[in-house]
Amino acid sequence: MEERTNKIHEGKAKIIYATHDPNQVIMYFKDEATARNGEKKGTIQDKGIINNKISTYFFKLLKDRGVDNHYIGTPDARDMLVKKLEMIPLEVVVRNVFAGSLAARFGKEEGTPLSMPIVEFYYKCDELNDPIINRYHAIALGIATLTELNQIEHIAFSINSIFKEVLGAKNVDIIDFKTEFGRDEKGRVLLGDEISPDNCRFWDKDSKQRLDKDVFRHDLGSPEEAYQEILRRLTL
Repeated sequence: MEERTNKIHEGKAKIIYATHDPNQVIMYFKDEATARNGEKKGTIQDKGIINNKISTYFFKLLKDRGVDNHYIGTPDARDMLVKKLEMIPLEVVVRNVFAGSLAARFGKEEGTPLSMPIVEFYYKCDELNDPIINRYHAIALGIATLTELNQIEHIAFSINSIFKEVLGAKNVDIIDFKTEFGRDEKGRVLLGDEISPDNCRFWDKDSKQRLDKDVFRHDLGSPEEAYQEILRRLTL
């Protein structure tokens, strides 16, 4: 298994390290948590370890279901070895239910189901607070081609179908989730980043209890317990 060399980038939740293989990097998962565009900051104990386990679970699941992604292996509790991607500066959000910013934007009560899943694109730029854009913006700005956007949408909807099936069997509703994509050394578009309670909304199907970062974001109880519970359900 590859070992870390120099640090390439540090973000809010992860540190990216180079390895001796130019086509592989290591993602280190941190315990720090942020919300409301960085206005709220804190620490969730063992979040990095839990998110690494949950992301490993989902990336393996998706590969088994035919959704290729950057995952290679999990060498230890906080490190994930992945393919190095040229990241496309888009946050791709799939929504099944009105919640968070979508509920506020349209004046809907949180928990109101959408009549169909939708995909939203956000331009990944901290200085601009990640504004929502459409595919025409993405093409005109040179962020991605039409072919790539079609691929991304298809993959995002496929992931959603898999999540609804698998999580539903564990009495969890997938409310919405954020994904990111990048190009590998051959120019193929692959799913990257992480899949965890940091960027997914998981609700208990019956009680509607939040099992994700909304617990931290809105002071709804113990985020540690929420993260541990979704991991427990996934790995039963």
